[in-house]
Amino acid sequence: MNTPSRVLLLCWRDTGHPQGGGSERYLERVGTELASRGVEVTLLTARYPGSVRQERRDGIRIIRAGGRLGVYPSALAIIAAGRLGAGPLAGFDPDLVVDTQNGVPFFATTVSGAPTVVLVHHCHREQWPVAGRLLGHVGWFIESRLSPWVHRDNRYVTVSRPSARELAELGVDPERITVIHNGIDPVPADLLAPVGSPSTARLCVLSRLVPHKQVEHALDVVADLRHTRDDVHLDVIGGGWWDGKLRDHATELGIDAYVTFHGHVDERRKHQLLAAADVHLMPSRKEGWGLAVIEAAQHGVPTIGYRSSVGLAESITHGDTGLLVDSVDELISATRKLVDDPAAARRLGDNARRKAAGYSWSSTADGFAKL
Repeated sequence: MNTPSRVLLLCWRDTGHPQGGGSERYLERVGTELASRGVEVTLLTARYPGSVRQERRDGIRIIRAGGRLGVYPSALAIIAAGRLGAGPLAGFDPDLVVDTQNGVPFFATTVSGAPTVVLVHHCHREQWPVAGRLLGHVGWFIESRLSPWVHRDNRYVTVSRPSARELAELGVDPERITVIHNGIDPVPADLLAPVGSPSTARLCVLSRLVPHKQVEHALDVVADLRHTRDDVHLDVIGGGWWDGKLRDHATELGIDAYVTFHGHVDERRKHQLLAAADVHLMPSRKEGWGLAVIEAAQHGVPTIGYRSSVGLAESITHGDTGLLVDSVDELISATRKLVDDPAAARRLGDNARRKAAGYSWSSTADGFAKL
């Protein structure tokens, strides 16, 4: 199998960014796998407080420039300068550019002479209103109209078949879309054994704390369940700028004693908390795939999520590895069903663990190499 010798990855954040999440992890793990096969990989991304302009991590050269919005023009300027033999990309002539579209792409194809693959985890129609009325309309126009036109001859990669259907609805030729699923990192061997307490109904959410993740709905579940059982507890794993709003919501519901906000944790602590859970809740409005679903599944923990979130319809096999629901009320009743019937939760969890065993970052990188 032939692979390109130089690859340029573009993403608005990296995994070291305070708001980095699953899409950033996907891109970097693919880059790391390609680098281990002898490919020269460079990631161009945004700066953030405490970051350095350049570093090498896990075989990838990382260049940072610009901020949340400034990264886009900065990246184009750096690519253009590199073609003229100037700047940090001088002498780096990529064979392939992977342009990550987190709502808005970099439009690298307009300045780069290399073939471009557009990486889209999911479409952001439901998320743009959070940006404000004007910016939301502009963003959705760019995502739904301008980007498909500019990239009308380029290949697309997405992480699930439902997301591929969304792209096709925006006018992207289905024959130019390749689905390459997320991989998964192995769990430390000493954390594979169940550690949940039989006396406590332990729920967890693994997520960035931002509005579209709708972690409030998980808090609503706890508020309802505690009326009939006092042993319920929710672990919220992850951080983000919506943290304060969620804490306020927990206080308003009177469930502070039933919820622990852990904030950002390291990989080991994350797996400890997942292993202790009975059920993982993912009430996100939109997901391209739902990496956290598979991470929970590694510990035999089933996930309950929304069918309308698109990607979860593939990462969760309804009734076999978890449950898909259509409303907050159904989320509450489905959670109650599993915490009241541990045998049913274990059956789903065991199936989820078997499904998770079929994914690896090596296979994901194979997909990119083949493409």
